[in-house]
Parts: sequence; C-alpha cells; structure tokens
Amino acid sequence: MEKPIVLVIMDGVGKGDGGSGDAVVQANTPNLDRLMAQCPYTYLKAHGTAVGLPSDEDMGNSEVGHNALGCGQVYSQGAKLVGESIENGSLFASATWIDLVNNAKDNKAMHFIGLLSDGNVHSNISHLIALLKQAKAEGVKKAYCHILLDGRDVPATSALEYVEQLENVLSELNEDGFDYAIASGGGRMQVTMDRYEANWGMVEKGWQTHVQGIGRTFCSAKEAIETYRAETGCIDQDLPAFVVARNGEPVAKIANGDSVILFNFRGDRAQEISLAFDRKDFDKFDRGDYQGVKFAGMLQYDGDLNIPENYLVQPPVITNTLTEVLCKAGINEYAVSETQKYGHVTYFWNGNRSGKVCEELETYEEIPSDVIPFEQAPAMKSKEITEKLVDAMASGKYQFLRCNYPNGDMVGHTGVMEAVVYAMECVDAGLGKIMEAADKYGYRVLITADHGNADQMTETKKGKTSVRTAHSLNPVPFIIYDKDQSYTIKEGNFGLANVAPTVVAMMNLTAPDCWEESMI
Repeated sequence: MEKPIVLVIMDGVGKGDGGSGDAVVQANTPNLDRLMAQCPYTYLKAHGTAVGLPSDEDMGNSEVGHNALGCGQVYSQGAKLVGESIENGSLFASATWIDLVNNAKDNKAMHFIGLLSDGNVHSNISHLIALLKQAKAEGVKKAYCHILLDGRDVPATSALEYVEQLENVLSELNEDGFDYAIASGGGRMQVTMDRYEANWGMVEKGWQTHVQGIGRTFCSAKEAIETYRAETGCIDQDLPAFVVARNGEPVAKIANGDSVILFNFRGDRAQEISLAFDRKDFDKFDRGDYQGVKFAGMLQYDGDLNIPENYLVQPPVITNTLTEVLCKAGINEYAVSETQKYGHVTYFWNGNRSGKVCEELETYEEIPSDVIPFEQAPAMKSKEITEKLVDAMASGKYQFLRCNYPNGDMVGHTGVMEAVVYAMECVDAGLGKIMEAADKYGYRVLITADHGNADQMTETKKGKTSVRTAHSLNPVPFIIYDKDQSYTIKEGNFGLANVAPTVVAMMNLTAPDCWEESMI
C-alpha cells in the first residue's frame, strides 16, 4: 500500500441544482470548491435501488448509506425487506407475530407505535395498514395506533394526509365489535424517537404519552394537529405530544400484558423505546407500575445487543464487509464521529454489527453530541472531529481512517437555511485541515457522502415554494485528493457500494467476488 487512506463522509451533502435552496452552493466552501476544481471526482447514486431500497423514488438514509459504503454490496433494506416479508407472508407466519396475536386475542389489546408516513426511511404507513388488516383477519378485537408525526422524510406539514388515510382504514375495520383507533401521538423530534441516547427525555415523554396516557387530550389526532399548528406554528416533526380521549378518558393506554409492535424498520431511533419495553433492569427513567408487555420490533435493531429480543422480520445478514477484508489483511483502522453519527461509522459501517471484528486492529472514538437544537449550534462537533482525526493521522498508527461530519444532515433536517449554510462552512473548514494533514503526513483522502439533504432545502409544488426538511434524491460526490498521484475514475453509473472496492484497489488488496467493481 503506497499511502494510508482517509475517508471523509459529509453526511447529507449531495449535488443540488445550485439555486437559492442549495445550501451546499450557497455556503462559502473554498476547500470543497478547490477539490472539485482540481481533483478527479464523480457522483454516486445514494438512494433507491443503489442502496437496496424498493424503487428509485425512495430516499436514501444514513443507515443504508453506511451499510453500502462499508460492505461494497447492495442488500435488500428497510422498506423493501419488510415489504417482501409482508407480500410473501413470512412476517405473519413468524413465531413472534403468532405469539403477539394470540396474546392480544386473550382479552388483551394490540398496540402499534411508529412513524406515520410513507417516507420509507423509518417506516411506511402501508406496512402499518397491512398489520392492522391481518390483526383483524386473525380475530384481534382491540388495536390502537400511537402515531409519530414525520414532516422530515416527507413534506413538513403533511401529517393530516396520513392521519386521514389511517382513519379511513380504521373506520373500515371497526365492524362487528372491533375497536381500532388512534390513541396517542406527537412529533418525531419531541417524543419517543431519540437515538444514540442523546436525549432520554424524549423517550420518557413518549412513554408517558403512549403507555400512561398522560398529556393534553383531544377528541382526535386531527384536532390535536390543527390545534397545535394554530398555537405554535410548528411543523409536524416538532408538534407536542397528544392523547386521544373518549368521554374524558384516554382511548387506550398500553396496559401490562398487552401486545406491542414498533413498526419502524430503521434501527437508530427505535432502540431506546425498545429498551424501555424490553429490559427488566431498565433505569433511564421511571416507568411507573410497568410489569411488562409482549413487545416486538419490525426488525431487530441491534443483533449483537439483542434489541429488541423479539422481532417480526429477519434482518439482512451482511458479510464480507470492508472491515473484515482489512482486518484479514492486518490493516489498522480508525473511526470517529460525534454521538449523532457514531453508530454509522461503526455499527452500520460494519454491516449491522456491534463491537469490532478485531479488537487489536480497530480504534473507535465517540465525541458526545450536545443536547441542543441543531440550528442553534450548527457547527455541532465538527471542530472536535477534525482534531481527533488529524491527531490519528499524525500518529502514523492507522492505514485506513474514516470520519463522519453530521452537519449537512442533522442541521439540514431543521429547515433553517442560514444554519445549514453555516454548517456546511464548518464542514468545509474541517476538510481544509484534513487536506493540510494529508499533505504533511502523507495520506490520500477520499471525500464522499451517504445521501443528500443540505443540497435541497426548498421544494416547489403547484407553484408554491416551501421549506424542505427531508433527504434529497440527488447523487453525492466522490473525490480523490492526493498531492502526489493522479487517478482516473472510470466512466460508469456508480453508487455508494463502489466505494469499498475502490479503497481495496488503492490498497492493492483483493476484493471479495460478491462486491461491486472499483471505480479506478
């Protein structure tokens, strides 16, 4: 291997249209501009079929993106994996589904918690509807939905469309003594869906809302959404929690012994609420008189940590990852990010595997994220990530180093354009220091992203332009920086899964036969 390699993942940075809603272009990014002007580069497909999702209308996300980057292959993922299991009936034939249904039929209720949208990033409303219909077909008399409002992977104020769709289905199912209803909800950035233990208070609020029925009550989810919008002006993801009531009492609390399904398929924001339901020794907040339920996730969100213990769909078993190849070759690796994306450069990168392939050859560093709205601190931990990475480069210990700058994605999701522009400038400053270190210490630097976001901060529909908080469908850059050697990137339609083969080719190692091709 001629030079050690540094891979920089600019999370949420794609190729936009260059207009006023493209924060990547609007930002002052001299280092990124220099790279694009002077270095070999191409653009990679980072959504849809290139990352294992059902169609090219499906946005990529950080989880499947890092899976593809880290394993050099394309696996059926997320919505596609669940959709196949519903279509072929394997989900409903699973021992877990059968157990939860039988339990609910024994004078208990079945509850469904999850993100209510068709964004195909964390969940899909069509999966929830399929589960509800099957539950009725199998004789479950009582089923209740605890809905988390999106506005992040779908238009920012689209919640009422999904609520109406769900209410129409529930109305059809409410015949012959069946009681199917929406019981509670709230915005995804306010309740339940925290990740990486950044804010357990969000999960506790969700617990109080869904399980204990504590919170402001409304006659319907529609009334709650419309009232909160009028009072706060919040977009869907930030709407406060609500409880739906009948005759002054919650429609349904999650009672001890009930059946509960978390129908999200994406793992990062599903793990903490799963632990609250699953673990007898849980101590992150007071669960009240909770004694336990029959709980299952749509998928197992962390196989090594057994989160959750029961799940409906078997996850993809990803083998022959880049880390496995490098460890076999005796290559020392280093990975760093802050809490918000630390799991992406470790767990997801390594094919949904907790822990290390080789303790002696791998070093991971996590920088704790601040618990603060990202638009208020758009630099996030970019400075600290840069410092840690540069120190690791200076050590000379590692032959492959990777980092993730979360800014383009996490700040991009806020919809605050000024903050996203500044976030991109902070990432660019980090790139500059990494390039300086590469020149000084003799490294080759590869720069890419896992999906787009900051590149498309507005969208225009029916002549009306509005803030966009979701990921984009845009390709992402792949740039090779090396002051001593020039590379020629092949012509072709490449995706994220082509990055690992390119790394291996640069190291003069042999890629597994199942991998995609190298780009050089």
